[in-house]
Amino acid sequence: MQNKILITGIVACLLCCFSAFAQDKEKTPKKNLPKEVVIDTLVSVSKPIDALSPAKAAFYSAILPGLGQAYNKKYWKIPIVYGAIGTGIYFYIDNNKQYNRFRDAYKRRLAGYTDDEFYFDSQGNQLTTPRVSTDRLEDAQKLYRSNKEISLLVTIGFYALNIIDANVDAHLLQYNVDENLTLSPHYELNPKDALSNLGLTLNFKF
Repeated sequence: MQNKILITGIVACLLCCFSAFAQDKEKTPKKNLPKEVVIDTLVSVSKPIDALSPAKAAFYSAILPGLGQAYNKKYWKIPIVYGAIGTGIYFYIDNNKQYNRFRDAYKRRLAGYTDDEFYFDSQGNQLTTPRVSTDRLEDAQKLYRSNKEISLLVTIGFYALNIIDANVDAHLLQYNVDENLTLSPHYELNPKDALSNLGLTLNFKF
């Protein structure tokens, strides 16, 4: 009887010791194992959508190029807008000036005059034979008229792009970004094999 009580006591002590050791082992943190890390993207609360905002931006840019970009607070685009439109206007004016030169000389040739600018050298002395023939005057008119028309089309194209850019920018500024749709990288520790898992999390709430 005493042997049974002694054996029972020894077994009970061993069970208590084993239970305490197991609890201490569970509380002890594992070494050299990465902790769970979750990186979420920052989500900003979107402002109320103004349906007229893109139309306003386009209207402002139509009135004055660059004004729509200022309305969208994209000030760095204003010099680009004026640079592009200004370049088109410059080439239009230059080609128009050259076209008028050759046209005026051509008209005076047809009228029988020999006093156009191409009858004189760089020092102002009149020449017996013009530096540019009548046929060349006609060809020059065609060339500069074509260049003038192309410059005008390019200028109008830049003006239209200025309006389109302001309209699209205003739409993108109101792009709805909220917590209902989030995309974030995900890094965590796998509890089964103590290995790290790297992935991409897409959350969609509706």
